[in-house]
Amino acid sequence: MTEDVKAGEGSTALDVLILRDPRESPKKCSLIPLRGTPGVEFVTYEGDRTLDAAGRVLLDPDGDLISDADRGLPLLVLDSSWRRLPKLAKTITGEPIRRRLPPLVTAYPRRSKGFEDPSEGLASVEALYAALVLLGHENIEYLLDNYMWKQDFLESNAAALGLT
Repeated sequence: MTEDVKAGEGSTALDVLILRDPRESPKKCSLIPLRGTPGVEFVTYEGDRTLDAAGRVLLDPDGDLISDADRGLPLLVLDSSWRRLPKLAKTITGEPIRRRLPPLVTAYPRRSKGFEDPSEGLASVEALYAALVLLGHENIEYLLDNYMWKQDFLESNAAALGLT
């Protein structure tokens, strides 16, 4: 794969903002390998700091289904445990465009001991990739290159993401 393709040639440039909970283990975080990726910016959650999300698609399981009308919009991903997600969400200001993903199957083997994950919950990198595909980005499989369950995720969700 050439560098041009890795940069998303034939697709709109990435504009992804990741609000990351510092309490999450960097060793378990599926998004950490994306640090330094052009168009992907990480912001560390601090309870007293707000983050303007105006005009960004915010992944929200209670939002409207992501659609073709959302293509090309910038993306905001909250990276935390499901249990701590409300704390991160409270720091969001502006009017984000709340969207949910279609039903997808995670490839990540869940082992939460203190909190039950939603049945359709995804690993953060899976959600990021799926949202970007549905927002019209092409040639972005490289975002999953460091994800151990890449092939399982892609195979299980190819039809839902229009990858067939």
